[in-house]
Amino acid sequence: MSGSQGSQDLGKAVLRIVLGVLILMHGIAKLKGGVGFVAQTATQAGLPAWFAYGVYIGEVVAPVLLIIGLWTRLAALIVVVNMLFAIALVHTKQIAMLNDTGGWQLELQGMYLAAALTLVLIGGGRLGLGGAGGKWN
Repeated sequence: MSGSQGSQDLGKAVLRIVLGVLILMHGIAKLKGGVGFVAQTATQAGLPAWFAYGVYIGEVVAPVLLIIGLWTRLAALIVVVNMLFAIALVHTKQIAMLNDTGGWQLELQGMYLAAALTLVLIGGGRLGLGGAGGKWN
C-alpha cells in the first residue's frame, strides 16, 4: 500500500468511524427512551407507527457497520435514507432557517447527510472488516 493510498484509507476510516459514533449516540438514546416521538411523527405524516422502528436500523445497525467497516456503502446509504426521513418528518420548517450564530439551522443534519453520501460514493477503504473487497465496501 503506497503512502497516498494509506492516507486515503485512513481518511475514509476516520470519516466512517466518526459518523458511525455520532449517529450511534442518537440510536442509543432511542434504545434507552424508545421511539415514541418517532412513531408519533410518522403517524402525523400518514405513515404507519411501526415505521418508527426503522430508526433502529438507521441509528444503531448502520452506524455499527460503519464503525467496524463492514458493508460501508450499504450502511452509509441507510444513514442517508435515515437523514432524509429525519429532515422530511421533523426539520422541514428549518430548511431555510439560520441559527443564532448565523449558521444553517440544519448544519448538523446536513453534515451527517453529506458525510454518509460521501461514504456511499467513495467507500470505507481497506481499514475495516470489509477491507476493500466487494462493491459494498
